[in-house]
Amino acid sequence: MSRYSWQRFSSFYRFNPSPRTFQKRDLASRSETLNEVMPAGSLKTYRKKRNLQHTPEPKGDGKKAGEKKPIFVIQKHAARQLHYDFRLQVRRALKSWAVPKGPSLNPSDKRMAAEVEDHPLGYAKFEGVIPKGEYGAGTVMVWDKGTYRNVTKKDNKKVPITKALKRGHVAVWLNGKKIKGGYALSRIAKGKKPRWLLVKMKDEKADARRKPTKSETKSALTGRTMQKIEKEEE
Repeated sequence: MSRYSWQRFSSFYRFNPSPRTFQKRDLASRSETLNEVMPAGSLKTYRKKRNLQHTPEPKGDGKKAGEKKPIFVIQKHAARQLHYDFRLQVRRALKSWAVPKGPSLNPSDKRMAAEVEDHPLGYAKFEGVIPKGEYGAGTVMVWDKGTYRNVTKKDNKKVPITKALKRGHVAVWLNGKKIKGGYALSRIAKGKKPRWLLVKMKDEKADARRKPTKSETKSALTGRTMQKIEKEEE
């Protein structure tokens, strides 16, 4: 993405052993992610940016997720500029990044990702149309969804995802309907508008030939296209 294109995008949207050992680590990961309580102000920015009386978006009531494993969701969002919202469940909210070009299966691709405000867990099932005049107005599709594992390590030791996010480097293994395998998120700029890079890791799920954002055009939740969602929800 050119510097000019990124500036246009960000100006609008201010805004991856042994079986027994693996099982223990997996259980620890679930406990780390699901059992902690979100800070009181985690969704404050989310609510401040929206008139929740006029938009069908979830209000965010702090409920626990139904999944035993932490979830991820990628939402295709036809706002002023089309982009994909990449979200990971961390504690009781969704850490979120806006990715202009969407995820790639090619490890050589470096996708710019703008960090945005935390979203409520209920947003993972939101699919519909945000009305004109509201923040982020446009059609939203649940493009992919599933569970994930935190695989971040430093000095061969696992790093809790909250600490990894603070340090600016996160590695996750996604198990979605369209996207699978390892992805790394690396922060390249701090400040009020943190910027990250989303990169596919080199593993058996990498495939430079496949272009999922081009070939996969239907919702992972309802099977609808963007056009059908817009027609049915407006």
